Amino acid sequence: MTLPARNLLANEASPYLRQHSDNPVHWRGWSPAALAEAKELGRPILLSIGYAACHWCHVMAHESFENDAVAAVMNRLYVNIKVDREERPDIDQIYMAALHAMGEQGGWPLTMFLTPDGKPFWGGTYFPREARYGRPGFIQVLEAVDKAWREKQQSLAESADGLTAHVEQRLAGAKGKAVLDRDTLADLAGRIDGMIDRDLGGLKGAPKFPNAPFMHTLWLSWLRDGQAAHRDAVLASLEKMLAGGIYDHVGGGLSRYSTDAEWLVPHFEKMLYDNAQLIRLCNWAHAATGNDLFRVRIEETVAWLLREMRVEGGAFAASLDADSDGEEGLFYTWSREEVEAALGGDASTFFDYFELAAPHGWEGKPIIRQTEAQQSLADYARLASLKAKLLAVREQRVRPGRDGKALTDWNGLMIAALAEAGRSLERPDWIEAAAKAFGHIVEAGQDGRLPHSMLGAKKLFPALSSDYAAMTNAAIALFEATGDSAYSDRARQLIGELDRRHLDGDETGYWLTASDSGDVPIRIRGDVDEAIPSATSQIIEALVRLSSLTGDLDLWEKAWTTAEHAMGRTSQQAYGQAGIVNACVLALEPLKLVIIDKPESSSLVPVANRNPDPRRVDIVVPIGTEANRSLLPGGVLPPTDKLGAWFCSGQVCLPAVTDAEELERLLRR
Repeated sequence: MTLPARNLLANEASPYLRQHSDNPVHWRGWSPAALAEAKELGRPILLSIGYAACHWCHVMAHESFENDAVAAVMNRLYVNIKVDREERPDIDQIYMAALHAMGEQGGWPLTMFLTPDGKPFWGGTYFPREARYGRPGFIQVLEAVDKAWREKQQSLAESADGLTAHVEQRLAGAKGKAVLDRDTLADLAGRIDGMIDRDLGGLKGAPKFPNAPFMHTLWLSWLRDGQAAHRDAVLASLEKMLAGGIYDHVGGGLSRYSTDAEWLVPHFEKMLYDNAQLIRLCNWAHAATGNDLFRVRIEETVAWLLREMRVEGGAFAASLDADSDGEEGLFYTWSREEVEAALGGDASTFFDYFELAAPHGWEGKPIIRQTEAQQSLADYARLASLKAKLLAVREQRVRPGRDGKALTDWNGLMIAALAEAGRSLERPDWIEAAAKAFGHIVEAGQDGRLPHSMLGAKKLFPALSSDYAAMTNAAIALFEATGDSAYSDRARQLIGELDRRHLDGDETGYWLTASDSGDVPIRIRGDVDEAIPSATSQIIEALVRLSSLTGDLDLWEKAWTTAEHAMGRTSQQAYGQAGIVNACVLALEPLKLVIIDKPESSSLVPVANRNPDPRRVDIVVPIGTEANRSLLPGGVLPPTDKLGAWFCSGQVCLPAVTDAEELERLLRR
């Protein structure tokens, strides 16, 4: 029985899907019923994938999906399915890989044409309603694909079979394990270093993305191998993006990417995951340099997060839109007259430290940025009051839309970042905010299973492997920050659920989707980085960190096996492997610091807190207590009746350190 001949998106949990619920297109969400309808009617599927903060998704919606003439053609020829890529990254990755295999450049909106059984045979990204930009008009595309389907159905079906097999081999295939090799990180870091823009930071060319996994690789190269040039590349990249228009100088937080090579004009959407990774990188940079720029940008970004991104219960929303009142960047840009009206006599001081820039071809108001000299001379205390005045004025503008769904894996990244930065910068309120978000997500689970997404009372189950991994890492970060063993217990439970629902039959790795996810055409691994590290890399990190925390050798064996096989599969991938390489660094040389200290007058704990290292797990035990006392390698228990810090690399521990200055030298060596 076919579904009703109308748009069915009004009851979906995704704000992105609900944005399209008034379209004249007979949209369906991705579901077994929608796939069955295509088979019953014998019609191809038009699959449109996007997300709420996607500018070109909005453009295509306004041009085509809200147009009665376009919708009539779509409804007559296709079963039309809409997918939120943030809700269903598994679906998105499958069809994006298919588009790449066709030789096309990826992006969103992703527009794919599928056989009635869900196999891709042709696709693209944005199509204008009328032919322009060298692209055919969308009605032309719809009618041409239909004609090809009717006249060449057999050959298109065979092509779709071959393409699906190729994607399955690439995303779900198994390959023999590889030896974990120290040289792998050095090789990747060297290749990334060759892509770095020495003048402008980030990778050469435009558009410019923060690319946190690459920055992480370079940072690990410095920490492990002493490659100062790689550290400096990260620091310079951070400084450049934090001076540019990609950073919101009035309200805090980083936009998704810059359209130009100078970090000036962003696509103004703000994503939770970008800002979680920014906080972590800035925290490491501040610890290494003492540069207050990084501390202030963390403080501003967390202030934005807590002010604008918290949802009911304390978790964090997915994103803010680029557009407001139909115009991209309108909320964030300023004319000189607007700045002067807001600041009065203080405007000249503001312009001592900032400039308004409008590049060639930019149609909006100018964008706030800093020159290198302005950034280096900034008087942060003085500027805070001026920014507060501008923020108060900006709050009266039409706000960009917020995608209020809380995604579990993205929240896990932010919780860990808040807990780490809260430790380093002595902000217990940030740790408390992280704990509240963690508790809200865990409490939303059912029968021990996490949701992948929540919007108010609506919850999307089942979780993905990335959700369990990110929340395990978040639990460990909260344990490090609080010493509360409930977090280490919860981390064990999350890994147990990951094993039950996602471990492959050979116990050599994990699937992205759960064993009872019946609506995926291919069950994929999740090996490839996107804007965040891959699911597989987050799993390896979680297993390594939990094994270090608990001393559980079975967990260690599982981490090692998962890492070996993940590295074996990377040879099949052309890109997106930095996350797995970074995680394998942890597996090769896990670091562990056990501190026995006085809670009321700690001398060693502050040293550990202000020297964060992504390779290290920190365990703090109050002097005189047995709680949380961690086994050192070889099953040795450190004594708890006296002050001491034990620093271990792999299965080797250095002699106990009791002096704070000596510990500082040890952690900074």
